[in-house]
Amino acid sequence: MNAESPAPWYRDGLRFSCTQCGNCCTGAPGYVWVDADEIAALADSVGLSVEEFGLRFVRRVGRRYSLIERPNGECIFWDKAVGCTVYEARPTQCRTWPFWEENIESRADWELVGRGCPGVDRGRWHSVEEVEAAAARTAS
Repeated sequence: MNAESPAPWYRDGLRFSCTQCGNCCTGAPGYVWVDADEIAALADSVGLSVEEFGLRFVRRVGRRYSLIERPNGECIFWDKAVGCTVYEARPTQCRTWPFWEENIESRADWELVGRGCPGVDRGRWHSVEEVEAAAARTAS
């Protein structure tokens, strides 16, 4: 944010703590984008070689790579009994939720996200700098 830009609506920061409810890991099909470093970290976390992990859990989508999902749209690493089974190694896209550009454009967008995510507006406070850094990490 530069000196000429108006302060964002969340200029005082936002609260969010993941409850591992799984709402962002389940539902409609989608993509969880991963890069080579994330694939390596995930492979290590599940005790597989990068090659084996790629064959079992990654799909190519155009020029990018995404984790596969179950037929019902759930992330392959979501387990309703325990939550995210790779939480410590989860990809950037998952780490930066819900601070994605489309979720913080307006207070209304943020409130809409909060209707499906119980961690929104609860728990840890994140500064405007943290929020914008997270949004920048997932912008493509």
